Amino acid sequence: MNLSRRSTAAAALAGAAAFALIASGCSSSTETPEAGGDITLTVATFNDFGYTDEMFAQYEAENPGVTIVHNRAATSNDARDNFFTKLGAGSGLADVEAVEVDWFAEMMQYSDRLADLSDPELADRWVQWKTDAATDADGRLVAYGTDIGPEAVCYRSDLFAAAGLPTDRDEVAALLEGDWDRYFEVGEEYVAASGAAWFDSAGATYQGMINQVEFAYEEADGTVIATENPEVEAIYTDVLNASSTLSAHLGQWSDDWFAGLANGAFATMLCPGWMLGVISGNAPDVTGWDVANVFPGGGGNWGGSYLTVPAQGANIEAATKLAAWLTAPEQQMTAFAAAGTFPSQVEAYESAELQAATNEYFNNAPVGQILIDRSNAIGVAPFKSVKYFPINDALQRALTRVDVDASMSIEESWEQFVADVNAL
Repeated sequence: MNLSRRSTAAAALAGAAAFALIASGCSSSTETPEAGGDITLTVATFNDFGYTDEMFAQYEAENPGVTIVHNRAATSNDARDNFFTKLGAGSGLADVEAVEVDWFAEMMQYSDRLADLSDPELADRWVQWKTDAATDADGRLVAYGTDIGPEAVCYRSDLFAAAGLPTDRDEVAALLEGDWDRYFEVGEEYVAASGAAWFDSAGATYQGMINQVEFAYEEADGTVIATENPEVEAIYTDVLNASSTLSAHLGQWSDDWFAGLANGAFATMLCPGWMLGVISGNAPDVTGWDVANVFPGGGGNWGGSYLTVPAQGANIEAATKLAAWLTAPEQQMTAFAAAGTFPSQVEAYESAELQAATNEYFNNAPVGQILIDRSNAIGVAPFKSVKYFPINDALQRALTRVDVDASMSIEESWEQFVADVNAL
């Protein structure tokens, strides 16, 4: 299996949408069309889930009378705003809606507005933590897992060679093995030899670091500790100190950042599986990208999503069937081949096809085995309650003010972050 070829950006939820969720009555329709009738099912995702036109055509061929319309938002935050606004309004959502892990806990507050997707035949399909997170207090499974985001390190082998660093992926993995200090040390060597940037941005690098902290912003009881947690402030300070010499200062998901994937603006970046498709899709003519089976600090997960079926829809039974099909191991393997979205389905991990999967764009890297290894290296799962998204958004804005905009000092921007969190 050779692979030929997603994002979280931050945005605060509109106050009107939040109010609507609290105050609206949410009318919904659960009528199913008459048997044999033609129906159109809408599927809303964001970034790149790997759901190709060919996949949807296959489903339509196997299910006569069903037409699928796929609406894809540019970013996770765009999808989040749309989801909560229309969930609160009681109408307008797609038959199948994708939800990203960073705002999944927010969604679970309103699980009664989602269809129960429980099915004994699917009980053991996913890794257990994925299913546990999608099961509400009443025991209802309200979302089917799509992918998870085990992280490796992507690097430009041509830029490494020019700087006198090893280019073989096993040698690069050995070079970078260790903690974040080691990653920054090698970066200093690269910058000294090349005069170019080591990584893309402080924000992206911070995300990999903070995802290794179990209780970063909140304690298990929901108590907010973000502004008082010395580990958070230390990571914030360390990555910004490093970024002064190592960063390309490109805000992730900006036009300049996308261009940087192709023009050699930086030599390395942190790579969850879904990032592989982002790189190859935006730098199709670059031949130097490769991926090393290593991650600073051991392992980490960034991202991962679910499919839900809003209870307001008119085609719940048909939508549930489609969501189940899209999250079956076979379809998730197809999505992995299309976009590098690493499956959350247990059966897929035992697949010889996944274990042998390579990616031609990344110098035929054995991405299947690399991501299996990176998944096994994941230590803690960060605690993400309803406050995670806005707090992390505030922290990312703090990083951007220093690293990208150069509008504040490290200390000034931290003080602004504290004020922003206190105002939430």
